[in-house]
Amino acid sequence: MKNNRLKSLLPTAIMLCFLSAVGLYLYFFTEREVFWGGFVAMLFFYGLVFFMGSFIAARRGNQDSEEEVLLAGRSLPLWIAIFTMSATWVGGGYINGTAEATYNSGLVKVQAPWGYALSLVVGGLFFAKKMRYYQFRTMLDPLEQRFGSKVAALFFLPALTGEVFWTAAILSALGSTFATVLGLDIESSIILSAIIAIAYTALGGLWAVAMTDVIQMVLLLLGLFITIPYALEFVGGWDAAWAAYKVKNGASATLIPSREALGNDWWQWWDYAFLLVFGGVAWQVYFQRVLSAKDGNTARNLSIIAGVVCLVAAIPPIVIGVVGAVADWSSIGGVPANSLEVLPSVMRYMTPNWVATIGLGAVAAAVMSSADSSILSSSSMASWNIYRPLIKPEVTSKELAGVIKKCIWIVGIAATLIALKVKSIYELWFLCSDFVYCLLFPALVCALFDKKANKYGAIAGFLVAAILRFGGGEATLGIPTFINYYVENGTVLLPFRTMAMVSGLLSIVLVSRLTQQQAPPQALFVVE
Repeated sequence: MKNNRLKSLLPTAIMLCFLSAVGLYLYFFTEREVFWGGFVAMLFFYGLVFFMGSFIAARRGNQDSEEEVLLAGRSLPLWIAIFTMSATWVGGGYINGTAEATYNSGLVKVQAPWGYALSLVVGGLFFAKKMRYYQFRTMLDPLEQRFGSKVAALFFLPALTGEVFWTAAILSALGSTFATVLGLDIESSIILSAIIAIAYTALGGLWAVAMTDVIQMVLLLLGLFITIPYALEFVGGWDAAWAAYKVKNGASATLIPSREALGNDWWQWWDYAFLLVFGGVAWQVYFQRVLSAKDGNTARNLSIIAGVVCLVAAIPPIVIGVVGAVADWSSIGGVPANSLEVLPSVMRYMTPNWVATIGLGAVAAAVMSSADSSILSSSSMASWNIYRPLIKPEVTSKELAGVIKKCIWIVGIAATLIALKVKSIYELWFLCSDFVYCLLFPALVCALFDKKANKYGAIAGFLVAAILRFGGGEATLGIPTFINYYVENGTVLLPFRTMAMVSGLLSIVLVSRLTQQQAPPQALFVVE
């Protein structure tokens, strides 16, 4: 027991020494402006989160068991499960991305907070209880049972892509906070934050992730809500801020989509709305919490309640985004160099030092602890649904736990490279659900609810959806348009993402029924 406690202190000590060395280097060898109050608070909160994560990993369960690492032994109580589900969604992309979109585009374009919140409600009502009943270990298990391990491996690609983009959004958000606190450029800040986040995630286990998520939500809500009164005071109160915001953004200063606000983007708005609501369901990071619940009712309830928590948590970053949009930045040194730095910049420059100290430290620690969930979930699928059935079927539980930890580094590095390329948190946040919605969601729906769905239908649906989706291009990743959809000023106005999803779904249903003799459908079974 004593050795376990000492082991739990080691990662925390290494992380604190590393960050302290960075701080000393900046102080003695550069002329960068470091916000030392925020830096000290960040050290404190990071230390707290690191210690709790490694301490719980050392004390809870057997980290050499893949079920313990993946699902915390299926024993998460409801209150912890609600915290970890909420904290998984309310991470760096959620908080910093919401503030960025409010600041840049008007409330009408701030779709992701309510879209993802509704996705949790939809998942709870229709998917959570059924998935927990069959005792799956990952989201890809029903696809593997219905369509075979090789077809499931095909659907691993959009699942992995979504998780990598999600992690990249988190690293971008964390990098923007580092940049504001330490005075570093955004690229260096992203790399620094990635090193810390990946190392922390490798500590291990869903129990560690879940317990640090409890701390994350408390710290995050504390840091955000104490910021609001002072930020509003800086711009003359809410009434003055909102009046100026409406003048600046006109018809876009509302959550309700109107033709006046959106113009030719009307159909694209609805395309994104459906993408966020339904594309937010087919996520391993979501089902990892659902499947770790102690029973089906707990799985359903935690999902619905977490959706409500997510809506509440979106209020502070929206207010901060409004403040950032109407503030006189010239009085405090000029507008942020990058729009993704709006939230940490408001905290630092428009609040008293003690508020900025708590706020920036809390947000940095909370954003960092979101990275673990996403990296762990994609590593779980890679080991359980790819490595185990296709590479080494006789793998032991202990070996599989080791494979998960190796995958963490691979996924983390890939996400870091994407975060360095894409400069907008909000663009990454949308992109997370894009491929999941078009390619993976139809297959998951059919695997769970269509008893006649087979592997040929699944392959046909994937190919049809992929051609239609990628035919519309993707500017964020530099993918050109090769299908002549309705394009104006370089933007595809046709809701081609939803068209791709529906076409993929119908293709699975139709082709499956035409190929029943060639590939009889497989029934789902409870995983022992």
